[in-house]
Amino acid sequence: HVQLVESGGESVQAGGSLRLSCDTSGYTFSRGCAAWFRQAPGKEREGVASICSIAVYADSVKGRFTISQNTAKNTLYLQMNSLKPEDTGTYYCAAGPAGPSRALVSSAYDYWGQGTQVTVS
Repeated sequence: HVQLVESGGESVQAGGSLRLSCDTSGYTFSRGCAAWFRQAPGKEREGVASICSIAVYADSVKGRFTISQNTAKNTLYLQMNSLKPEDTGTYYCAAGPAGPSRALVSSAYDYWGQGTQVTVS
């Protein structure tokens, strides 16, 4: 049974930083890819960052966000710097055999967390 649990979301001012964590159980990163997605109210879920053999980022977050993983702890992280109001949304971690060519495609992931809210004002 695979379980993903996000944490670290909160309300911050523009320009601030946050680090999101995703604790996983029943899944090891060597099985495939892991990623962060986000969804703002009234908008579709979008891929933010993914890590398979390499890290892939959405253009909107390049240079500001960094995805990383601790394989010993089976934990995925998203360091978010220089936050903007448009970064507001619910952030989800995902895992599965997506592959680099579908790294930011939500349908390529099998397992999802429940989400953590990030609000930037």
